[in-house]
Amino acid sequence: MTTPLPAGAMQPYALTLDRFIDHAAKWHGATEVVTAGGGGITTRIGYAALRDRARLLSGALQSLGLRAGDNLGLLAWNSQAHMECWYGAVGVGIVCHTLNPRLSPAHLAAMIAQAGNRVLAVSPDLAELAQALTGLCPSVEHVVVLAEPGPATPLPDCGAVRVWRYEDLLAMRGSRVTWGGFDENAPAGLCFTSGTTGAPKGVTYTHRSNYLHTVHQLQADACGLTARDSVLVAVPMFHANGWGFPFSGPAAGAKLVLPGRHQDGASLAHLINREGVTVAAGVATVWLGLADHLDRMGGETPSLQRVMIGGASVPQALMDRLERRLGVVIQTSWGMTELSPLGTAATPTALSRKASHSGRPPLGVDLLLTDADGVPLPEQRDREGRLRVRGAAVVQRYFGQDEVAVDADGWFDTGDLASIDAQGNVTITGRAKDLIKSGGEWINPGEIEAIVGALPEVAQVAVVGRADPKWGERPVLVIEACQGADIADEALLGALKNRVPSWWLPDEVVRVPAMPLAATGKIDKTRLRADYG
Repeated sequence: MTTPLPAGAMQPYALTLDRFIDHAAKWHGATEVVTAGGGGITTRIGYAALRDRARLLSGALQSLGLRAGDNLGLLAWNSQAHMECWYGAVGVGIVCHTLNPRLSPAHLAAMIAQAGNRVLAVSPDLAELAQALTGLCPSVEHVVVLAEPGPATPLPDCGAVRVWRYEDLLAMRGSRVTWGGFDENAPAGLCFTSGTTGAPKGVTYTHRSNYLHTVHQLQADACGLTARDSVLVAVPMFHANGWGFPFSGPAAGAKLVLPGRHQDGASLAHLINREGVTVAAGVATVWLGLADHLDRMGGETPSLQRVMIGGASVPQALMDRLERRLGVVIQTSWGMTELSPLGTAATPTALSRKASHSGRPPLGVDLLLTDADGVPLPEQRDREGRLRVRGAAVVQRYFGQDEVAVDADGWFDTGDLASIDAQGNVTITGRAKDLIKSGGEWINPGEIEAIVGALPEVAQVAVVGRADPKWGERPVLVIEACQGADIADEALLGALKNRVPSWWLPDEVVRVPAMPLAATGKIDKTRLRADYG
C-alpha cells in the first residue's frame, strides 16, 4: 500500500493594501504623484519617497495612541499628504475614515462620534471646520493639519485638543515601523453613504475587499490603467475610495495627478496639458466645466484620451459634446459606496456607444434582476427589474449594525431599477425611491430624464414628484439649459410625446440657472423635492 503524497500548497500571501505602495516603490519608484495647490504651486514625489514618508507617519500615528482597528478621521482634498495618510494608516492596520468636507458640521460630528475618531487629519484650508468639529466631538484628541501646496495658514485654535503641523509630527514622532502582519479581512476603510436618499450609513472596507476591488478595476474593459498612463483623479478621495484610483494607480505604476480642491475648467485644462494626462475620472459636472472653459478661452487637451464618468447618469447630448470638444472617449460607469464602488463600466473601445449604458460588470461582480419582492426575473435580458449585486467588494453589513444588508442568498439590493440588453450592457433606468405614483400607477423619472437629457439644448435634467390632491403625485420637469441655448416648454414636452404614456407628461417645466448638486456631485433630488415638490 502506497502512502499518498502530500498535496502541494501556495504561499500565504495576505491581500493587504500596503502591497500596492510597496510594489510601486520597488518597480516604479520614480513615477510621480503630483499635487496641484493654490497660487499655481505644485508638489511632486516619487512612489519610493512617498512610501518612505508613509512609513514614518505610521510610527507617528502610533505615537498618538492609534492602534490596529482604530479609525483615523481624514477631512481632506486629494493630495500627496492625503495619500500618505492612507498608506501610513493601513500599513499598520489603522482604518481610514474619510469625511466629506462639503457636509455640515452637525452631519460630520455625528459620523465622527459614531466612528470614535481620536485623531483628525485635515487640509489646511479646512482648519476652521476642524476647529468647529473639535467643539462638537469630545472623542477628538489630536488634529493634524496636512502639508499641502499653497499659502501658509495659521493653526486652528482647538482648545484642549493638541494641534500638529504635519511636517512637525513626522519630524518629532515619525519612525519607520514594520508594515503588515495582520489578517487580510481586517478593516481598512470607512465611508458613509451620501445620504441623498436616506440617512447616511457607514460602509466598512476590508484589506481583502479593497485589494480585490483593485483587481476588478484594473481589468482591461474596466479602468485598465497601465504604467504608461498619467491619471487625473478628479473624484474626491473622501468619496468611496476615490473610486479606487489611489490603489489602482500605484498597483499599475501609473502617474497620479491630484488636483486638490481646484477643479475649475481653467485649472484642469492647465493641469492636464502640463502633466500629459491620458486618463481622467470624475463626475460629469467637472468635465462640463472644462468644456465650457475651452469653448470660452480656446485651447485643446491633446494628451487626454479617456474620461471615466460616474456618480449619475449622463445625458446623451452632454456625452456627445464632451467627446467632440475634448477629443476623448467617454467611459460611463455605475457604482455605489456599498460596492467599493465599481459595479459596471462601459467598454472604452465599444463601437456602439450610448450614454444610457453603464457597461458590464468586471469579473468578481455578479448582478441579478428581481421583482419588488426580491424574486429573480425568469428572463434576465431585455427586462426591467430591481438590481441586486454580490461579490467580494460588496457590503455585507453596515458599520455599527447587527443585521446583515443582504438576503439569504447574499444579494444586496441596490435600490436601483435596471435593464440588461442582449450584449450584457446594464442601463440604470431609475431609483425605486424616485418612482412617482400618480393615480395608482407608477411613473419612472429616469425614462423621462433620459429622453429630455438627449436634447442638445439641455445640460442637466431631473424629474421629481409634486403632491397632487387628485392624483396623489404628478411629475415636475426641472432643467438646466446649456450655455446660450433657448428651448421652449413645448419642445421639451414634445420630445416625450409618443415615447412615454401621455399621463407621464410633466405638469410643469422649471428652469434653474444651475442644477443643485449634493456633496458627492450628484443631482440633489432631496433639495429639488423641497423646492418644487
